[in-house]
Amino acid sequence: MRVLNIAVIGTGFIGPVHIEAIRRLGHRVAGVLGSSPGRGESTADRLGVSRSYASLDELLADGAVDAVHITSPNRYHFEQTCRCIAAGKHVLCEKPLAMTAAEGAELVRLAREKGVVAAVCYNVRFYPLCLEARQRRIAGDIGTILHSTGSYMQDWLLYDTDFNWRVMSGEGGELRAVADIGTHWMDLIQFITGETIVEVCADLKTVHAVRQSPQGSVETFSSSAMVERIPVSIPTEDYGSILLRFADGSRGAVTVSQVTAGRKNCLRFDIAGSKASLSWNSEEPNELTIGRREPSNSLLLRDPGLLSPAVRPYSDYPGGHAEGFSDSFKQLFRAVYASILKGETEPDDIAWPTFADGHRELQVCEAILRSHRENRWVRVEG
Repeated sequence: MRVLNIAVIGTGFIGPVHIEAIRRLGHRVAGVLGSSPGRGESTADRLGVSRSYASLDELLADGAVDAVHITSPNRYHFEQTCRCIAAGKHVLCEKPLAMTAAEGAELVRLAREKGVVAAVCYNVRFYPLCLEARQRRIAGDIGTILHSTGSYMQDWLLYDTDFNWRVMSGEGGELRAVADIGTHWMDLIQFITGETIVEVCADLKTVHAVRQSPQGSVETFSSSAMVERIPVSIPTEDYGSILLRFADGSRGAVTVSQVTAGRKNCLRFDIAGSKASLSWNSEEPNELTIGRREPSNSLLLRDPGLLSPAVRPYSDYPGGHAEGFSDSFKQLFRAVYASILKGETEPDDIAWPTFADGHRELQVCEAILRSHRENRWVRVEG
């Protein structure tokens, strides 16, 4: 196997997760780029990365770099991705792909013109049992899709003293809970069911209209106790419920919240089919419930020997040896790198999320925001 050289932009919560997954696959982290030279250098030193880039120019001038992972705050995604594509680098960008659907469409166009692999980090697809759910739908095991429901809930922004750049629309976009975690759920459901969201009806709520901002940066999920604070008006939502209509006529509903005490990072879905249902919970990721009216329900425990042949390469440990959050990144990167190494710009049978998928999610988000503001059903553009 040829070893790829990967550069990582971003040194916050998720950047080191990418670095670990890259290394676990046997590829090389060529260097990191932080929000400042100091942050880049400290992260490189802490994680044993040999190089810290002083600027994006320096990174793109490194001819050894095959691909770039972009894990910076949302507002930088469009410009950084444009420049990486122009330099001929393959790109894996954290979600959201950009701040607007128009920017997302431009990135889709640029990537196709340049002929690079262009992926979005919807890692939840690559939990083995989510891949298995998709394969069982493809095989016809659950029949015709009737409806898909679920939620994505966290509690890390429960208090008005909880603060992060994501709560500010200028940094993360006009939607927050929906864009940050709701898009994971919507991407996953469309991936498993094979159906596209075409219409939405949304109700959003900002629980804390004013938050107490610490004077200084606070990373995702970290504590900001014992620091000086100032009140800041918050324009983004803490909670949302969304009714969904899919292209095949099936229905759905999802609730997202970053203020649900005790839910640390819980994505759940129930997909109801005419023959059976599928239920999964990200906090118990090694169990997939298969519901039947008759005979009895069954519980599939993640075990490569029990998975569909197409899924087995994406589950590395024997049954009873848990695979979780960090493994989902590794498996997504495995699929993306396979396309790079084969010289193919589109996914194979196990579909990694493309820029087109990322653009579609931006279109859905814009419809959700419009629906909330106008208090009505809104058709998703495109």
